[in-house]
Amino acid sequence: MNYIETNKAAWEEAFDKRLQNWGDDDYLAIKKEKYAMFYYDEHDDLKKEIESMDLRGKTVAQFCCNNGRELLSLIHDSGAANGVGFDIAENILAQAKQTAEKAGITNCEFVNCNILEIPEKYYNRFDFIFFTIGALCWLQDLNLLFLQVGKCLKSGGTLLINDGHPTSSMLPSPGEDGFDAENLNRFTFSYFRKEPWIGNSGMYYISGEYESKTFTDFSHTFSDIINALSANGMKTVKLNEYDYEIGTIGTDIYNKKGIPMSYILIAEKAM
Repeated sequence: MNYIETNKAAWEEAFDKRLQNWGDDDYLAIKKEKYAMFYYDEHDDLKKEIESMDLRGKTVAQFCCNNGRELLSLIHDSGAANGVGFDIAENILAQAKQTAEKAGITNCEFVNCNILEIPEKYYNRFDFIFFTIGALCWLQDLNLLFLQVGKCLKSGGTLLINDGHPTSSMLPSPGEDGFDAENLNRFTFSYFRKEPWIGNSGMYYISGEYESKTFTDFSHTFSDIINALSANGMKTVKLNEYDYEIGTIGTDIYNKKGIPMSYILIAEKAM
């Protein structure tokens, strides 16, 4: 069994053990506030970036969409013609479909598949594709991932990535070996780490901690990201880095310490 199959099992187990009402009320936020799912605490850089784009009448997609909350927020507020969310976990996508129904969003579909094996009917389909926090790390080979992105984007289409900064993977969370609250600028892990991260303590934001099936994820350097984009016909047109984290448990203690913690990257597929 490969790591993608074991991750699928672990994610579906996490959703089965989800905290009470997790995700059930996302539709209320989507209906109440414009681009409700595109900011983190007081940080609205992603929201501003999305608002600056003209997605009216466009076809959009989210790869590794989880329970669809960001994609549905985008569809609800941007004027996009339609959207597709792709994810490996069947039960999490079932909630995405329920959220769409509750929010009255009918122009969005959700597809259960290995993100590296997107069906050919979606090739050259999308004007805009995006990834949000914690998506890239689940794929070991970014060349294979961005090959799929390149196939699915139309010529001149746009890719947006908002994720944890590669540097943030060098920092230990409270409780991990190497964590020192008195020396928060001390890096513990190699920036160039190649061995996977293995976890068996659940998926904290969905289910809390428990003895779980195995999660396997990977670190990527910025050169990994930029080179894989370039190799698959995409040109980076914007890269903004931020000193705040956007979802890694325990590492918000490093915010505003002069350490890059997150980023927004925008790339375009060649015409």
